[in-house]
Amino acid sequence: MTALLFLATAILLLVGTAVADPLVTTIEGRLQFPDKSTFNTTTRIQLNHGEQSTYSRADGSFVMYNVPPGIHVLDVQSVTHHFSQIKIQILEDKMSSPNCLEYFYPGATKQPAAYPLVLNAIATFDYFEKRQGFSIFSMLKNPMVLMMGFSAVLMFVMPKMMEGLEPEEKEAMKKQMAMQQDPTKMLGQMFGGGGEPETKPKKLKK
Repeated sequence: MTALLFLATAILLLVGTAVADPLVTTIEGRLQFPDKSTFNTTTRIQLNHGEQSTYSRADGSFVMYNVPPGIHVLDVQSVTHHFSQIKIQILEDKMSSPNCLEYFYPGATKQPAAYPLVLNAIATFDYFEKRQGFSIFSMLKNPMVLMMGFSAVLMFVMPKMMEGLEPEEKEAMKKQMAMQQDPTKMLGQMFGGGGEPETKPKKLKK
């Protein structure tokens, strides 16, 4: 009987010590817009990248319970707006008044933040790209349009260029264009030194 009484007393002492543990505190804050209107969307707030988490109330306020001493990072997991990241330092001798630093984005310059926390929405997430309207300049960037335009210019310019040429030059240009249309003749000129072989008259024997 004495042993059972001793065991029950020990359990009560342990439970009482755990409940009255002074080395935990709560973190309080509120989400709002820059014009101080309420951010009334239920949003998840997490500590240390998910070690602890809670949700904001209808008025934007939130409470994080049972936070031990140390340095913690608080993030707002909103899918519509961007909030600052808060680094919180809780000292054992100042559990009710933590030191807070605000980062507008990762890598930004830190600045002191008041406690209880007031987090303003900095920016709105935009997941869609605005569709661009019709522009003649965008068509001019298309390589196919440029090639078609160059070909059309050649069609008008070439006759003008042909008018100022000598008959021999015109004949040479016509032969060159005809050879380009026939790949066999063009290859023969490149590798054989000429197009179709010329037929020489045979010498008659006396």
